[in-house]
Amino acid sequence: MRITDLDIIITAPPAPGWGGRYWILVKLTTNTKVVGWGECYASSVGPTAMTAIIEDIFQRYFLDQSPENIELLFRRTFSSGFTQRPDLSVMGAFSGLEIACWDILGKDRDRPVWALLGGKMNSSIRAYSYLYPLKNHDLKSFWTSPKDAAESAVDLVARGYTAVKFDPAGPYTMRGGHQPALSDIELCVAFMKEIRGAIGNKADLLLGTHGQFTTAGAIRLGQAVEQFKPLWYEEPIPPDNLLEFQNLVRSVKIPIATGERLTTKYEFATLLRSGGVSILQPALGRSGGIWETKKICAISEVFNAQMAPHLYAGPIEWAANIQLAVSIPNILVLETIETNFHYALIKDTIKVEEGYVKAPEAPGLGIDVNEDLARQNPFKGGGLHLMMQDEPCDYKNGNSFLGGATPLVE
Repeated sequence: MRITDLDIIITAPPAPGWGGRYWILVKLTTNTKVVGWGECYASSVGPTAMTAIIEDIFQRYFLDQSPENIELLFRRTFSSGFTQRPDLSVMGAFSGLEIACWDILGKDRDRPVWALLGGKMNSSIRAYSYLYPLKNHDLKSFWTSPKDAAESAVDLVARGYTAVKFDPAGPYTMRGGHQPALSDIELCVAFMKEIRGAIGNKADLLLGTHGQFTTAGAIRLGQAVEQFKPLWYEEPIPPDNLLEFQNLVRSVKIPIATGERLTTKYEFATLLRSGGVSILQPALGRSGGIWETKKICAISEVFNAQMAPHLYAGPIEWAANIQLAVSIPNILVLETIETNFHYALIKDTIKVEEGYVKAPEAPGLGIDVNEDLARQNPFKGGGLHLMMQDEPCDYKNGNSFLGGATPLVE
């Protein structure tokens, strides 16, 4: 069996675009007519440029190769052009292609991917979701309304979720870390208080910052919300100095989680060696794919760290996250995004039920991709998957992180 064909589909979720402006789906076909699907979570360049990168890597390393040779494909791609170091765009392209190889292998053997990764460790996986606006909420004001957030949390808990995430901490900007405004700190405290009051101890609270702060600023905010016992404090400082996370851990009594912007075991190992992080959040469409992330999971076991696969993308990366999570002993929780478009794109073949995802039993990734729907929703915008804000933190008028709502940030 050899890989013979590549197709790339750039699909855009309908507004408000939960999961990003577009998703990069890859479809591999073998000479035996087995089709495998993957997803590239890469956003450093636009989709046209990223398509060229994916095609280049496919032509150089995947064309006419066996999909079984995952390790060989990784080493060749990782070493491209005399690099042998983590590269977000290259490894993002590789990750989607690698996921598609696993889908092929599972279908060829009529087994789910988890069965090829060591078998079923977990029959079901605990899931969590961001707090998203309900039908009665205003899309713009929701992100700074503790009352609306609490109503959304009550809705998720009623549907079986035992963990909810939110980010009222202000903007993430191209300027790097900043000190939070006092209004941002007070808003985070208000969110914690309102949500905890509404749901009690029925669900964990996840503070989902996005690398907004300097270490000192992150410590100020973290200490302000410690009283509410959140499960984690997510990526409060930028990932440009991985060793700096250890200084944060020494000063804040909340587990630190990070990893959505990292790739390969080499970057995650630096975090673990620093003693700075206890929850890792790899995005499989960027971190090196399923096999590389399985290695990251094994390394993290040695450091008594847990895994919480990240998702701000489409359902194919989600399906890969699930297959990995079923196979590992140190899974904590799995991020999910429930929209009609997410589910329709995989024809409802995997769903969250009562806050958990059951281990898929169908071959490969366990999904049936609606290729026609993906092609009917092409991306026509000019932005990247996610955009950084140019303007600095507003210390006078307050700030609002709009939750990735596409129409509001174009």
